Amino acid sequence: MTELRPMHDDEFADFRREGEAVYAHDIEQSGGWSAEAARKKSAEDWERLLGQGLQSPGQSLYVLEDEGERVGVLWLAERESGGRHTLFVYDVHIDERHRGRGLGRAAMQLAEEEARRRGISRIELNVFGGNDVARNLYRSLGYREQAIFMGKDL
Repeated sequence: MTELRPMHDDEFADFRREGEAVYAHDIEQSGGWSAEAARKKSAEDWERLLGQGLQSPGQSLYVLEDEGERVGVLWLAERESGGRHTLFVYDVHIDERHRGRGLGRAAMQLAEEEARRRGISRIELNVFGGNDVARNLYRSLGYREQAIFMGKDL
């Protein structure tokens, strides 16, 4: 059985360090930013959102467990978007050795259950354009692309 549990304090530092690095890499690769600018933006965004660690207002960090084993993380936040109260998925990450087993789908279904439990009727997320695996997963779950940002280096 796949389930969520709140992230523990001793897990947060690794989550933040790894997440900040991955986000910077994604900004650089998919967003076309310089490595230095991407690192700076990542650090600023993480500090703004999770500057108070697990006690950061409006942020919910979970560990995804399957049969009692840690297999990934899920980061959710309540926020306003387009005049609606939504649950925003900042991160769903399945540890590499556990990928391909449907755990990303399970994590998103658990996010939907959490939204319903909170009385929230909409989930939103951002995904980088080059992340076809994630985009296909979200589409298969009924998510619809609402905007696509494009660019071309000359």
